[in-house]
Parts: sequence; structure tokens; C-alpha cells
Amino acid sequence: MKKLLVKGPALSVSGYGEQCRFALRAMREYEDRFDIFLHNINWGRTGMLAEDTEERTWIEYLIAKTAQYVQQGGTFDISLQVTIPNEWEKIAPINIGYTAGIETTKIAPQWIEPSNMMDKIIVVSEHAKYGFVNTRYPARNQQTGEERMFGIDTPVEVVHYSVRAPEPQALDLQLSTDFNFLSVAQWGPRKNLEATIVSFMEEFYEEENVGLVLKTSLARSCTIDRLSCEQRLEKVLTTYPDAKCKLHLLHGTMSPEELAGLYTHPKIKAIVSTTHGEGFGLPLFEAACTGLPVIAPNWSGHVDFLYAPVKDKKTGKVRNRPHFTKIDYEIHKIQAQAVWDGVLTADSSWCFAKKGSARNAMREVYTQLDKKVVLAKHLKKTIEENFASERIYGQFADHVYEPDTQWEADLDQVVEA
Repeated sequence: MKKLLVKGPALSVSGYGEQCRFALRAMREYEDRFDIFLHNINWGRTGMLAEDTEERTWIEYLIAKTAQYVQQGGTFDISLQVTIPNEWEKIAPINIGYTAGIETTKIAPQWIEPSNMMDKIIVVSEHAKYGFVNTRYPARNQQTGEERMFGIDTPVEVVHYSVRAPEPQALDLQLSTDFNFLSVAQWGPRKNLEATIVSFMEEFYEEENVGLVLKTSLARSCTIDRLSCEQRLEKVLTTYPDAKCKLHLLHGTMSPEELAGLYTHPKIKAIVSTTHGEGFGLPLFEAACTGLPVIAPNWSGHVDFLYAPVKDKKTGKVRNRPHFTKIDYEIHKIQAQAVWDGVLTADSSWCFAKKGSARNAMREVYTQLDKKVVLAKHLKKTIEENFASERIYGQFADHVYEPDTQWEADLDQVVEA
């Protein structure tokens, strides 16, 4: 059994918080292999989990256990660091970086050195892997003056999220519209939420019984955050003073059961995203797991789970086909306001959904809902088979440490040295 230190925002209400909890759940399934410890860190300005659940109690136990172990001078065999690469460091004989990766076409140069310090990198999608494997920057040898392209040499593995099937909790949303699109996204540059709102308003301006439910926040689930969202929404809506369609703002922390209830609500008909890019796209994944039709650009992390095999009637060949309504897009450099020093570089690019295509995609789902539901149900079945927790947890655990392999021999050799 190896002493495994997980470092990440395990109590944060954020994407990285969920990613850290996923890693902990996977490791917990292999407690005969791992003695788990946890160094909890903060993640930006995001809030903390408020629910008093068995999982939270276990996480707090791990935090206390780790603090006591470190005070006694304890050390670890392996570290699993769940955060952006800037924060990766050598803290154990074997170190593994686990990250959502990047939503753009390339990683920041600041990621390369800490990535090469790791013994392995695990990412959540093929799109994220592409950014790590294919990014190269010119570098000059200070002694010889020789120039070469500098990139990541560390092995990069892909492990997707797994299906979770919480029991949907009935929600009294009091929606005044019978047909509603849903968008679940933080209100920030990357999610491109304003483009979703504008496309919806322009397409359904004259439709009285069509709505868009916005499950959003800026950073926290507090009153000030909600008021800020309302102000932003009102500013966008001043352009459409006589619109008959409806916008519904949903704010605040929701449990997995409540989110499942949102995705399966009888008046929620599809989820829509005009995102610039996703490392994975967890809300889209969770919605697809319930059989809710998805509308999104055909680019970045979410395409890993939005295709399903279909047998050609004429040739008998099986090919993966899109099981979502695609939004056309163009690839351009990220906006100046989206640049994040050390993370999102000004010379990287991501997708820009075409407004006309987004409008057409929503209209297509509105007019052909029965057809879209059939595709969504087939996609749900495929996801349940390919992303089952037993399968994904096993993949993840094996990438962290698989007994009786060369990985174990390398670990023993490093420890002995």
C-alpha cells in the first residue's frame, strides 16, 4: 500500500473542486492500494461546500489525518496534485499532475517547467492532452546560444469523468414558459454566456411560451453575487424591451440531486452552450447523462462524450456520429479581457460560436424536439456504458499507481536512492 497525498481544492464549489473530489472517490475505491492523505487548498474566490454529507465528513477526516501525520514527520510515496500546472511542485518521490488542462489551442510557457517536473500528467479530455503534447516555444541555450523548441516531455494520459446517477430531486421552479432551454455556466469570459442570451433573445423574440433558464453566478452563491448577475442581465436585456420570450435566473448552490432534478425537469427541454472552450464540460456531461438534448459547438473537451456509435444501414460499418445539435464556429485569438497571465496566453486561440448558427440550432431543437430526444437517449446509453464509474475509477487508479508493474519498480528505485 502506497501513501498517497492528494493536493487540491477538495471543499471548493468549482470545477477543480469537483475534479479533486472525483480523484478522491476513485482512490477510495482502491483503499487496499492507497493510504489516502489530503492537503486541501483554496481555489480563487469560489465558495466552500455547505452540505453536511458523508463525503464531506470523510474529506474533513482526511485533512485532519494528514495534518497530524505531517506534524509527526510523516512522508509520502506519491503526490497527486489537482490544480493548474503553475502550482505543481516536487513533494514526493513520485509526483503526478492532474489538471483540467486548457480550453485554448496551447498551454502557457509557464506550464512547461513544472509539467516536466512531474512523473506523469493526467488530463480530462483529448482536447486538453492536445494542448500539452503539441505546444512548443522557442528557447535558447544560454551557454551555447543554440535555439531549439521547448515543450513537455512528461507522459500525458487522458481519464474522463465518470457517470454519477444521483436521484433527481423535484424542483418547484415556477416557470411561466413550457419550453425552456437551460444554460449552466459561470458568468465569465470563457463561457460566453452573453452570446447564449443574445442568440436566444433574437431567435425567440416573438415567442411567448419559450424561456431560457440561466443557472449562473460570478464566483459565489451569495446575495451580492446574485445582485451582480441581475445587473448584468438587465444591461443585456435593455436591447430587447418588448421581447415576449422569458429569461429565468437561477442562482445559488445546488446539490447533485437538485442538479439532476434541473436536467430532468419536465419544462427543461435542452441544454445550450456557446462556450469558447471546455477542458471537459461537466454541466454538458451531467445533462447528457440524464438524456437531455445538448446544443454546443463541435470543439474542445465536450466532444469526447457527445458522439455515439451508429451502424450504417448500407455498409454495415459502425461510425461515431454526433448526438448533439452542433453550433458552427470560427477559431480566433482569445479576447484581451480573457488573457490570464500564466494560464491563458494572448497568442492562444479558442472557438467563437456563430450567432446565426446558435439561433438556428436552438430553433432546430425547438421544432424537432422528438428527434433530438431519440438521439439524446441513445447518447445517454452510450455514456452509461463507456463512462461507468467502475471503469473510469479503475483507469484513474491504474494511472496513479498499478501494483506489480514497471511503475512500481521505478518508484521503489527512486525511494531507495
